[in-house]
Amino acid sequence: MTIIDGKKVSEEIQNEIAAEVQKIKSAGKKIPHLAAILVGNDGASETYVGGKVKACEKVGFVSTLVRMPDITSEKELLDKIAELNNDKDIDGFIVQLPLPKHINEQKVTEAIDPKKDVDGFHPANVGRMALNLPTYLPATPYGIIQLLERYKIETAGKNCVVIGRSHIVGLPMSILMVRNSNPGNCTVTITHSKTKNLKELCLQADIIIAALGKAEFLTADHVKQGAVIIDVGITRVKSDKTKTGWKLLGDVKYDEVAPKCSFITPVPGGVGPMTITSLMMNTLKACRREIY
Repeated sequence: MTIIDGKKVSEEIQNEIAAEVQKIKSAGKKIPHLAAILVGNDGASETYVGGKVKACEKVGFVSTLVRMPDITSEKELLDKIAELNNDKDIDGFIVQLPLPKHINEQKVTEAIDPKKDVDGFHPANVGRMALNLPTYLPATPYGIIQLLERYKIETAGKNCVVIGRSHIVGLPMSILMVRNSNPGNCTVTITHSKTKNLKELCLQADIIIAALGKAEFLTADHVKQGAVIIDVGITRVKSDKTKTGWKLLGDVKYDEVAPKCSFITPVPGGVGPMTITSLMMNTLKACRREIY
């Protein structure tokens, strides 16, 4: 059984990006510039955006954080997006989700210029992904693809079960695993809360990608010997065994499932570190105009 070390791979990729940025600087070319809009003060969003700023510093990007109060109107946010769309110095930007309830997230996503949509959520980029055209891939699925690639995990002809159908992970992951590429070329089954024979489907799977957000949902009796398990879930639960009083659990009951696997991602330290790194990769592509 091999533990997939997302932290290690993330650091390797960030070091590669930093080396590229040094070459860009030496050539006197434009330094990649990533911006983030944060509306309100959601704790998880603050942590995530803070991580993006630190990653930008590490690889040598320019970063801009635009803070807006939670009373910001939808129009004010759309005006700010239009401003960033037209700012030639900013290569890519993200609007951190979730947004306050009075703001339509889909309207906001569609307002971002697809050329600067380094989160890969704009319908134009989702469409390009579905057609297997060059595009910005959503950060978490992009990170998973990198892990599969760098650990040389065979995917062609394999049965892959994706648990969860969110627009952020489940659906794009199913598209990426079925496309004619490497990693890819899987026979993909996407499952969700209405799926009736989940256990039977999982037991046929060579690769399971669990992205439903329920702590320790996937147990050993769902997994066949030698399966590859990618655990995307992250749930904070109370614990009397940690200093903070909390611990992080994935969607997979790790101690029980790991012995049956050929490869498995831990939580934390698996998929999580790859998400911000994928955003850095997309920003570098945006600066180089590799997609559009």
